[in-house]
Amino acid sequence: MTSNTKNILLQLALISYILLAACTPGESPEMADMIISGGPIYTMDDANSQVEAVAIRGNTILFAGSLDEAGAWKGEETDMVDLAGKTMTPGFIEGHGHFMGMGYNKLNLDLSGIKSYEEMVEKVAEAVAEASPGEWITGRGWHQDKWEVQPDTLIKGFQTHQRLSEVSPDNPVYLRHASGHAGFANAKAMEIAGVMQLDEEGVPSADVEGGEIIRDELGNPTGIFSERAQGLIGQHIPENTRETDMRAFKMAVENCYQNGITGFHDAGVGRETISLYNEYWEGDSLGIRLYVMLTGWDPMLLQEWYERGPQIDSTGWLTIRSIKLNCDGALGNRGAWLLESYTDRPDHFGHETLPMATVSEVSANGLTYGFQVCSHAIGDRANREILDRYEAAFTSNPEAANDHRYRIEHAQHLHPDDIERFGELGVIPAMQAIHMSSDRPWAIDRLGENRIVEGAYVWKKLLNSGARIVNGTDVPVEPINPIASFYASVSRKTLEGTPPEGYEADQRMTREEALRSYTLDAAYGAFMENLVGSIEAGKLADFTVFSQNIMEVPEAEILDTKVAMTILNGKVVYEQ
Repeated sequence: MTSNTKNILLQLALISYILLAACTPGESPEMADMIISGGPIYTMDDANSQVEAVAIRGNTILFAGSLDEAGAWKGEETDMVDLAGKTMTPGFIEGHGHFMGMGYNKLNLDLSGIKSYEEMVEKVAEAVAEASPGEWITGRGWHQDKWEVQPDTLIKGFQTHQRLSEVSPDNPVYLRHASGHAGFANAKAMEIAGVMQLDEEGVPSADVEGGEIIRDELGNPTGIFSERAQGLIGQHIPENTRETDMRAFKMAVENCYQNGITGFHDAGVGRETISLYNEYWEGDSLGIRLYVMLTGWDPMLLQEWYERGPQIDSTGWLTIRSIKLNCDGALGNRGAWLLESYTDRPDHFGHETLPMATVSEVSANGLTYGFQVCSHAIGDRANREILDRYEAAFTSNPEAANDHRYRIEHAQHLHPDDIERFGELGVIPAMQAIHMSSDRPWAIDRLGENRIVEGAYVWKKLLNSGARIVNGTDVPVEPINPIASFYASVSRKTLEGTPPEGYEADQRMTREEALRSYTLDAAYGAFMENLVGSIEAGKLADFTVFSQNIMEVPEAEILDTKVAMTILNGKVVYEQ
């Protein structure tokens, strides 16, 4: 059966279920497969915001309302699921992450929890002891600003490679920063890449445009490669195999289930990953709803998709209709592109990692060929430049821009003059609240107090502009746990609960706004609000069940919440 034929049949099945749901309970020709009740159920349906029971048949919601009325759908074989006081919401949607990166983070060295450079060195030494001679050792997750103990030697705020090189003299090592916007190499890796030594005249090799090799006072590389300079090392790392891809994919799916995630916006993938996803999808074994952004690093890939058009899956499993552009770096490595220089590095403004001419071209092509454009921007300069180019594209092609839903991924630091433009232009800020919790304690060193207060992590100002916020974690930059991001959204605190009053507390979301950003507005950000995102008759049966009521428990207890059950497409895929 071809994928088109399968789509048509599944679409007809969905239509029949919608018609069935339109019947009153007394007229129902079929009984429910499952009725869920016994705890608070938040629907995100404004007309019916909280219900007692939900009835589903197959993969579709038949009814959401009172427990008495739900009884009309009960048959002899209906599975009665008792929430036992736990709380159910629409299935949570990860609004910006890196799906295969999440899986590979579990296969390689996970450095997300380390507290010092010495701990990093110890983990690498352990990996060297297990590795074959010459085998690459890779990992991700370190963040120098989160270390409890700083190394004695720092250059431009980063550690140097000597200790790493000592424990791994023969195995090349490359460890990506938590943000993904920098990496740390040992001497062997730099030797392989040809960047370890100065040239014959004692001059270091030129930096890559849109990136930086951090060097000491003599011009020697320290091991830190920022932004596009990472490619100097990355091109020498052996490619993943099909076997490891499949292992990483399976681990990523399971990680989503355990964290109550039923949908995932995959922020930038290439042709090989797309091929893998399509293979699983055509075999009815994808196991997670994926909304995929084509990587903007591959212009030939984009041209191929312009010619073929978007892949829109009416069943909600695999849709490819958007393009990811990486336009600047991150605050952690001082790669975010700023209008004014960094407070803690006055001569530095970050990096324009993609020519703005490319953003203009892709923004126009997206409207012409029916693709949403999603641009990574963290610094205020990058956000302004992208808004300018989006606006120019909308003005040039107003008919196609009628429902564009163009996004800016992260929108982390904005100039005050640009905040209202999100609502005015209909641009979606796809933000990760957990970044505020993790980064705010040190981000003030990068930007200074005025810029932090006026334009960093300004969720409430964006919502007041009329924009819809799509929430998430940017996994594997942060763990995919949505409870942490929900807590950050409503508290504006670190996960340790500091400061007591919250950072810039006037910018916190209400709990309803935070829930919407993870459900209905996340679905809207993927053109899927008619399929998922709320609990309404006719929509797909995707739910997340929490151990306690995240909408009512005291703020300090939100982080104690566990995912008790994940229901995807009408099936229980995870139960604690």
